[in-house]
Amino acid sequence: MKVEANGHQIIELFEQFSPKNLAMEGDPGGLQIGRLNQKVKKVMTALDVLEEVVDEAVKEGVNLIIAHHPIIYRPLKTIQTDVSSGRIIAKLIQHDIAVYVAHTNLDVADGGVNDWLAQQLKLTNTKVLVPTTEDRLKKLIVFSPESHAEQVRKAMTEAGAGQAGDYSHCSFTSTGTGRFMPAEGSDPYIGSVNELEEVKETRIETILFESIEKEVIQAMLKAHPYEEVAYDVFEESRKGPKLGLGRVGTLDKKMTLNEFADFAKIQFNVPALRYVGDPAASIQKVAVLGGTGNKYMKAAKFSGADVYVTGDVDYHTAHDAAALGLCIVDPGHNIEKVMKNGTAEEMKRRCEEKGYDVEFVASSIHTDPFSFK
Repeated sequence: MKVEANGHQIIELFEQFSPKNLAMEGDPGGLQIGRLNQKVKKVMTALDVLEEVVDEAVKEGVNLIIAHHPIIYRPLKTIQTDVSSGRIIAKLIQHDIAVYVAHTNLDVADGGVNDWLAQQLKLTNTKVLVPTTEDRLKKLIVFSPESHAEQVRKAMTEAGAGQAGDYSHCSFTSTGTGRFMPAEGSDPYIGSVNELEEVKETRIETILFESIEKEVIQAMLKAHPYEEVAYDVFEESRKGPKLGLGRVGTLDKKMTLNEFADFAKIQFNVPALRYVGDPAASIQKVAVLGGTGNKYMKAAKFSGADVYVTGDVDYHTAHDAAALGLCIVDPGHNIEKVMKNGTAEEMKRRCEEKGYDVEFVASSIHTDPFSFK
């Protein structure tokens, strides 16, 4: 049986996948327009929140838009409703449509934009191109009465705890006796005030990544019956995964640069692209980074990539890459549109696991400002 969900619950699930703390410094994100304390029946994913996209959302009966590019990038000084930027905000407020933005955190996230781009290129053995953070591994230990142990364990693992490589829901339990004396003013779930109590308790141990620590603990506390919950969090000696921008991987077979450019054009569904390098150059190791990737060109070269796939490449960066012997393929910034279906599918799966009655749709509006002839 499916249950209704509000915006807070939807975004809580989204942030387990793409935590805000993964965003680059100064990058605006999170809720930018509207409110989350409302029932959400339909969510739209969009690369850009243009006026046409908002009109589409209104027509579709959408309650929440999850966008990649911020609708408010710099602080607003005015909101003039006789121009497009002001009309967008006015329409969103008028129709009670919230806009939540996940920009560079969705780029960095494991399974996010850059992984979707790598998948489009059918790359294997992918690694992070530009590490930006390490998601530290921690251990959470909590004590629960035996009657609620399964409920507490389930809450933690559903919030994302217990992930170990290709395994999920990992935990360990042992039983023992808990002792406590409720003091005056307490409201004990078990026992009486000023009387020493002994209770059969279960010790639950699991692991979690630092990026979701807050969400896991909140879920655990919500599921736990005690007024005061005994738990500990320790940093693990094992290192967590390195997260960051871009990916580097290999093609199943070598191509010439000319062949790879044709392949990328098809895979990203773009009418044209630019490339730098000898058309006959051999390509097998590929670096890809969504958005504007000029500043990471040398990282692509040092990764050993034969070609660097990114958007908005400028004239001087192209010359520098050529001088270094690095090929470049620039299919444009708009290839990040992969996030529309990628986010919709990921969130649909997560909401189905929670039993939420919510529909996800990807915006059908083409938002690339460039045309080719």
